[in-house]
Amino acid sequence: MPVTVGLGAASPDAKILSTVRAVGREVDLILFSPPGTAGTFGDAVTVVEAAEPQIALIEALYAGRIDAAVRGTLPASSTLKALKQAAGVDHLERIALLETADGHLFLLAPVGVDEGWTVEEKVRFARVGRDIARSFGLPEGVAVLSGGRLGDLGRHPVVDRTMADAELVARLTGAEHAEILIEGAAGRYGMVVAPDGISGNLIFRTLTFLGAGAGHGAPVVNIDRIFVDTSRASADYTNAIILAKSLAQSESP
Repeated sequence: MPVTVGLGAASPDAKILSTVRAVGREVDLILFSPPGTAGTFGDAVTVVEAAEPQIALIEALYAGRIDAAVRGTLPASSTLKALKQAAGVDHLERIALLETADGHLFLLAPVGVDEGWTVEEKVRFARVGRDIARSFGLPEGVAVLSGGRLGDLGRHPVVDRTMADAELVARLTGAEHAEILIEGAAGRYGMVVAPDGISGNLIFRTLTFLGAGAGHGAPVVNIDRIFVDTSRASADYTNAIILAKSLAQSESP
């Protein structure tokens, strides 16, 4: 069945236009944009104009008029606030699709500083991330990172705690405790679980802003709809849309 994806488009900038051209017939794409912009996107895509396109995007998602939503260039604060209200949750949990400088794709969580601080949360990320990796054609293995190598046990109580948590998460989920060795994990596993939200956010920022890597969107995994969060710093949103499509297809009966 065809998948309909809504993409937030604050303006007809180059990254939105290149995304429209790139997705082609991959999905039925609908842009959600401010009033007066429809004619600037060309005739090849459907555009919904709204005074608050972020609200219109979320309403369309929860009304079932689109199968999945991608934030695109809409503002993060108001869009995610609307999503939380519609979903009835007080926080959002995201798993980011990242690409290393040499082209390896992998999923990473947690990426929000307030996420992933308990074993229960990390177990959920490992299990959901494995399913997303499968739907996107990535390796199904899951690596759980900690704050050191096993030989570092005893050097600091916080490091010891991260290793104990990682060992427990690995046992509960069938994942691998990859210690602190992210350089090997990113190329071998489809899903990488960071020790906590701060370290995960630092990994994301270091790779995408300093390390010549790229972020391709982050599905929100604690809601009952498919929403892929994105950064307005992304080159375009093609991979985020294909990810949204893959998730929608995996949930189809």
